[in-house]
Amino acid sequence: MDLEITLPDEIAVMTLPGVAFFPQALLPLHIFEPRYRQMLRDALDTHRLFAVAGLNPAKMASAFEPPYRVATVGIVRACQGREDGTSNLLLQGVTRVRVEEILTEQPYRRIKVRALSSDPGASDEENARLRAQLSRLLSTRLRLGGDGGSADMAKFLRTIEDPETFVDLAAFNLCGDARLKQRLLETLNVRERLALLSGWARREVDALRLRKTLQGRLADDDISNN
Repeated sequence: MDLEITLPDEIAVMTLPGVAFFPQALLPLHIFEPRYRQMLRDALDTHRLFAVAGLNPAKMASAFEPPYRVATVGIVRACQGREDGTSNLLLQGVTRVRVEEILTEQPYRRIKVRALSSDPGASDEENARLRAQLSRLLSTRLRLGGDGGSADMAKFLRTIEDPETFVDLAAFNLCGDARLKQRLLETLNVRERLALLSGWARREVDALRLRKTLQGRLADDDISNN
């Protein structure tokens, strides 16, 4: 789905540990900190946009809540306020951005951003082939009992023909490796992004097949007795 949105040069941001937010993905959030309550009020009063950046653990010793330099701006699609002042909302990713500068921390963090565009990196036919390959690997992973997904999600992903949208939503919803997800977010070459996630999915499938071979007919709780 194309979203016709004008991206401001300066925008509020939440910096969250272990989160890599992707364009088109849907991220449920519970807003409870005072700074983020104010941020949400301001966003709802204007363009309904704010960014979500992952927390960079490599820089924790030298900076306050250091963000990764590539993040995603999202738009508030639904929001429900609660009597205690907190809110539950659904944020939909709009576009990748590069964090150019942290402008202020008060009353909440605001950053200067630059929108990032993807490069196909290959022909439409090649990316379609890689998308189909990744889809098969993800289906096999689910069939073998891989976690982090569901039959409904796998069925939904099969309806998405655009390779970039497919790989972004698959990464966000199915991949549990936070570091890999951030790398995928930072990879602007779509062909490379498809190859990276396919490599992860293939390793997952191989590991699941090996586990089933070693387990034999024993239940999960008895695998050590095989």
